[in-house]
Amino acid sequence: MESKARIIFHIDMNSFYASVETAFHPELKGLPLAIAGNAKERRGIIVTCSYEARKFGVKATMPIWEAKKLCPGLIIREPDFDKYRSVSRQMFRILEDYTEWVEPVSIDEGYMDVTEAEGNLHPIALAETIQKRLLNELQLPCSIGIAPNKFLAKMASDMKKPLGITVLRKRDMQTKLWPLEIEEMHGIGKKTAEKLRKIGMKTIGDLANESELTLKVALGINGKKLWERANGIDRRKVDPESVNEIKSIGNSTTLPRDTDNLQEIYQILERLTDRVSKRLLAKGYVTEGIQIMIRYFNRKTVTRSLTLSDPLFKTEELLPFVKQLFSVNWNHEPIRLLGVTANHLLDKKSFAQQLDLFSYEKEEREYKLYETLKKLNQKHGEAIIRKGIEKKQ
Repeated sequence: MESKARIIFHIDMNSFYASVETAFHPELKGLPLAIAGNAKERRGIIVTCSYEARKFGVKATMPIWEAKKLCPGLIIREPDFDKYRSVSRQMFRILEDYTEWVEPVSIDEGYMDVTEAEGNLHPIALAETIQKRLLNELQLPCSIGIAPNKFLAKMASDMKKPLGITVLRKRDMQTKLWPLEIEEMHGIGKKTAEKLRKIGMKTIGDLANESELTLKVALGINGKKLWERANGIDRRKVDPESVNEIKSIGNSTTLPRDTDNLQEIYQILERLTDRVSKRLLAKGYVTEGIQIMIRYFNRKTVTRSLTLSDPLFKTEELLPFVKQLFSVNWNHEPIRLLGVTANHLLDKKSFAQQLDLFSYEKEEREYKLYETLKKLNQKHGEAIIRKGIEKKQ
């Protein structure tokens, strides 16, 4: 007997932080709003912004001074992550009213398997009900993708923002998905896109119609996965417990004295990142996520994370993201403790690096060099021998 076709929703809250601020402060509705770390300083960085601000070209990771240049009337608010987490919990509780099969992906998005949802509502009617409830009860807009699997649901939710509901069936892929640029495909980061373009793949359709063998040769095991996704194949189940199964490798240190000296802080973050990198190497992992912890002189603790578009393990690759996370979230008060953690780990042996044939040998030499440096430092002491690139500041 053929199993029942799955119905998967991907719920993506629209401009979540800015929308939460607008919900709490209705006077901000319709105005260009940005959430930024160190809002009082022009060198702060935009975390997210409202759709009104995006019309002026303002976007995440942009310095405040540049955003203000594009949109002189831009309103800046500092992030309130305790508030955002509280609202996120309310959002997921609403989703769980419709099915127990809810998988949080981040603070503002998640998957639902509504195949067996009660009420016998048509999927579009159910999506409309959920969307209206989130808007009415929390004043938060969202987009919902409806599809037979998680990948297509995620792609669908990105197609219409804000307040969109999009159905993406496998039979629609040739017209709706395949014409999109390769960079628009979920799961393809900047580095992978560059490698694919080098071998002539510019659209998702190009990827879907390439031979599976060619992609496995070019990208390893991940090539097979991307080929399947581009052809609408995704066997992953919605797993409510997956959020509790995340592996991580981290290091933290209590500072000799409380400090707000940025140069000193960056040196400590570099040492912590280097230790995490060495532990990733020792255990054979790469990471798709970075987390920092900041504990202030008054013991107030802040923990923030960032998802990487490509799996990494090297210090010089991870450090810019660590510094970015810190600069966005530091409030300029003296710091007592710092921590750096790599999460969302992947086994390097089972996850082939996303390399083309020309760069494979170089990457293997780099990996062996890191192994050699690790052994030398173990023998002669930490930081006795380091890569030359690490001295470039």
